Amino acid sequence: WMIFSTMHLFLCAGLTMVFMVQLVLGQEEEPQNIYGGKLQQCSSPGMALTGYTRTGHCVKINDDMGSHHICTKLSSTTGGNFCTVTGQSDWCSSEMPCHENTALRCPVQNWCVCQWAFARYIDMAGGCEHIQEIQCNAVNRQALVAYQKNERYKDALECIERKCGLM
Repeated sequence: WMIFSTMHLFLCAGLTMVFMVQLVLGQEEEPQNIYGGKLQQCSSPGMALTGYTRTGHCVKINDDMGSHHICTKLSSTTGGNFCTVTGQSDWCSSEMPCHENTALRCPVQNWCVCQWAFARYIDMAGGCEHIQEIQCNAVNRQALVAYQKNERYKDALECIERKCGLM
């Protein structure tokens, strides 16, 4: 009985520690997409590995001030080059470590972009109908939560809702 009690104590202490780490880091158990389902990968084999954490998913850790939650298809020609339109250096047309093998270089195609830059991109491109494609299953639900909190991001919220069939 004493061995069981000791094991139970260690198990509870371990689970409590995991929960506390997740709470402190602000991590969800499983990130959700905008539909409330499991967040899908933004990048895939044959393209550069994306994500702030370089996991292929649009997730963040606490030091990701840009909140890289929006998966957009940078290789589509609609809306012009995301980097050019938002005034960034043209990393959008570059090659970076591949999704399936980081020792190789692949073109940037689907990419987790900063949700704040994405909102600016919509405005600078001339509206939602003029932007590059959104990979809806790979857009992190946290972007919608953030956009809903501030009227300033109403156009970005409506754009995602319209393009992803949430309206």
